[in-house]
Amino acid sequence: MKESKIFTTMIGGREVSVEIGGYCSHSNGQCIIRCGDTVVMTNVTMSDTPREGIDFFPLGCDFEEKLYAVGKIPGGFKKREGRPSDKAILTSRLIDRPIRPLFPKGLYNDVSVVATALSVDPEIPPEVFGMLGSSIALTVSDIPWNGPTGSVVVGYVDGEYVINPDSAQRAKSKLNLNLSGTSDAIMMVEANSSEISEEEMLNAILFGHQAIKEQCAWIEEIQKAVGKSKKEIELRLAPAELEKAVRAYSYDKIASIYDTFDRSEREVREDAVTKELNEHFKEIFPDEMGYVNDVIYSMKKEFVRNRISQDEIRPDGRKLDEIRDIWCEIGLLPRVHGSAVFTRGQTQALTTLTLGTMNEVQRLDGLDDEEVFKRYMHQYNMPGYSTGEAKPLRSPGRREIGHGNLAERALEPVLPTEESFPYAIRVVSEIISSNGSTSQASVCGSSLALMDGGVPIKAPVAGIAMGLIKDTETGRISVMSDIQGLEDFYGDMDFKVAGTKEGITAIQMDIKIKGIDEAILRQALAQAKVGRYHILDKMAEVIDTPRADLSKYAPKIISFNIHPDKIREVIGSGGKVINKIIEDTGVKIDLDDFGKVFIASPDTELAERAKKMVLAIANDPEVGDEVEGPIVKIMTFGAFLEIAPNKNGLIHISKLSKARVNKVEDVVNIGDMVKAQVIKVSEKGIDLKFINKI
Repeated sequence: MKESKIFTTMIGGREVSVEIGGYCSHSNGQCIIRCGDTVVMTNVTMSDTPREGIDFFPLGCDFEEKLYAVGKIPGGFKKREGRPSDKAILTSRLIDRPIRPLFPKGLYNDVSVVATALSVDPEIPPEVFGMLGSSIALTVSDIPWNGPTGSVVVGYVDGEYVINPDSAQRAKSKLNLNLSGTSDAIMMVEANSSEISEEEMLNAILFGHQAIKEQCAWIEEIQKAVGKSKKEIELRLAPAELEKAVRAYSYDKIASIYDTFDRSEREVREDAVTKELNEHFKEIFPDEMGYVNDVIYSMKKEFVRNRISQDEIRPDGRKLDEIRDIWCEIGLLPRVHGSAVFTRGQTQALTTLTLGTMNEVQRLDGLDDEEVFKRYMHQYNMPGYSTGEAKPLRSPGRREIGHGNLAERALEPVLPTEESFPYAIRVVSEIISSNGSTSQASVCGSSLALMDGGVPIKAPVAGIAMGLIKDTETGRISVMSDIQGLEDFYGDMDFKVAGTKEGITAIQMDIKIKGIDEAILRQALAQAKVGRYHILDKMAEVIDTPRADLSKYAPKIISFNIHPDKIREVIGSGGKVINKIIEDTGVKIDLDDFGKVFIASPDTELAERAKKMVLAIANDPEVGDEVEGPIVKIMTFGAFLEIAPNKNGLIHISKLSKARVNKVEDVVNIGDMVKAQVIKVSEKGIDLKFINKI
């Protein structure tokens, strides 16, 4: 007999139920969340002991999209789900980021969080329930964890904030904000928006946090009812005597590492000091070098943080709100459709733009009831040489996919509509040098490349990464603009804000401490705005509006509509008609089911010629229209001109010239390209008057 308990609450005006027990008996913690027809199951497990030699906390978070959840059979030969989609990977990151900081320091046991979408209602996306389910499953489990957290999506529809908006509300919303936090603080923020203000963004976060507080209180009640006692885990923390000895010997040596603003010199000193300390302590603590390295790491972290917090001295000597030197370059790659380099300090992004026809859009196969096509594709790559490492190239990982998606969301609100600019757009950012804030360099470089390529974007977009040092003893807060690698590595926050001068288009916050409050958010947003304006001004020195013309190597695309009933005639039996047009003109032609036609060619004249040929088929000619085409048949009484495939018009011998014509061949012959005017349209056919040869 199944033994389980069900708990219900209201989230965003909908009833949400959570069932604990009855399933997955071997998991450390488990729950099944239902909201409407959307069902998400989450399981959390932990290994009994740490793996041998591991020196980090191995947390794995996965969101599984099962196509049976929307009644689909996977494509391909194997007919089963393969590599996770980008959306699933991005959701996995959303699950990971708020829960990771709440595990106790020194926990090195493997922990796995798996959220599986079992059933999906298109009106109720499952991703947020994967985030919420991870918190519930961890809270009721015996795994040590300092939750709970709550998670919501916040929309901004007609001037009102909405929790977990449905599909109609999402379509109208100026904001898509994924938010997680505890009852006391915000843990994770990720959003894209249509140039909303800092105040509107802050209010959205605070609005969502109220719902999160209610969720946390509800989860705490669930824990009291069915939660397990937490396991007593022996945390791997350095013994007090070892830590005391390492600190006493290492203090001055580690201090010397950071007594320079030059990164290269600092790295040389760090390598030398680390080698010396390892050789020294290997003789004293031969079996406890893992703890020794933990203490050395902590000391390095403390030195960097204390200099920033207490002395306001950053590793490179900048003020807290100072941006690194910036220089930009455009048009450096002649054959690509647009290119730019954005350099900020030692971080450098090379971005390229490629324009294509609408049949080159990306098809997404996921938990949607209809096929989803992505017209704008932004991809991010970070090879080993960008950090001076000799390592093999790999396929994009979660970090690359996440950074590419962030830049994509930042730029999407300023792109022209498909109707005004009928192109598929691919932007690729190659990080060729890295020292922090590469995703935001990608945003800046991509904005420049789009303008260099003549894409009529609404406004330039720039991005900046904000950092935080929060001194737990004094409570002092240090918010840093444009953080570099060391500040990100040892800091408490990586808060990325992108936008135009009109407002924010994307935001992402990763946190390493147990959350931040309204005051920190407000200061970070205000400081980021000042920094963003500075960066936009630097970019404007190179280019501030899109070029008037596309690259000569980019396809020239024209679009127009025909009646859907005419699509079959344009295509012809087995594609013969449309393929003949393509063969004659050398263009690319795409049609959709609604009668939208796209014609692409580097030669505008050929594109216009193909358009005339399509319209000649799709549109019935009217008296007075001018038509052109080859002479395909000659009779004694006149010549037949091919207006369009399978559609001819007769030029009677009397209409070949004002003067008397004795023989049709005296004026035209088969194969001649001729322009003529329609003089009569009837059930019998189309009568034409000769104008001239082409």
